[in-house]
Amino acid sequence: MPTMTLRIPTADGRADAFAAFPDRGEQHPGVLMYADGFGIRPVLREMARELAGHGYYVLVPNLFHRHGPAPVVELPEHIGEEARPAILARLMPLIEAHTTERVLSDADAYLGFLTTRPEVSAGPVAVTGYCMGGLYAMRTAAAHPDQVAVVAAFHGPVGADGPDLFSRITAQVHLGHAEGDLTPEALDELNQALDAAGVSHTSEIYPGTVHGFTMSDTDAFSASGLERHWERLLPLLDRTLADR
Repeated sequence: MPTMTLRIPTADGRADAFAAFPDRGEQHPGVLMYADGFGIRPVLREMARELAGHGYYVLVPNLFHRHGPAPVVELPEHIGEEARPAILARLMPLIEAHTTERVLSDADAYLGFLTTRPEVSAGPVAVTGYCMGGLYAMRTAAAHPDQVAVVAAFHGPVGADGPDLFSRITAQVHLGHAEGDLTPEALDELNQALDAAGVSHTSEIYPGTVHGFTMSDTDAFSASGLERHWERLLPLLDRTLADR
């Protein structure tokens, strides 16, 4: 399967990115994939290749490109609980510096780049995200309702911006929450806000999961949670993008 390391022009310099796509000559629907806070690393490349194998061009940008190419912070092969605090201490200033304004400025650049790739078919795209990348995916969908047909976010703080964000989303939405992140009562409140905003969505807690459950290089990983993630994501993309 072809993969590439790319450089995306943004308002603040060039962002490095990883792309994976099927080994066939025709064009494919585009997917913008936002990483979690640990950024681009082998597990994200593996997930992008897995998704590309189902017929999509997948672009994974380095969210912290203003601070250098990925990985901006050196990461161990497995991010265990002992190593996690020190890594997060180095990452938090970068995360805090990645303001909403920067997220939206970068989203303009990422979508502009993705939708003009020769390997990407015409029409709307999907945006997926993990952890904080899930919130960035929602912000991107809200800012580009004419370009984003699908948004999927996993163990992300998707309600952080409040109902005003939801009111601007026209995409089909799936939200997969960690059981350790969200109570059933909080889920009900979130889903009521999505309903009130008219968002077409599925939003559920994945049983037995904690924050970060999709990431196989962390102690949070749940094999059943990752499987459920694919079971929800792939049909949603197929229904919305694959036939165009």
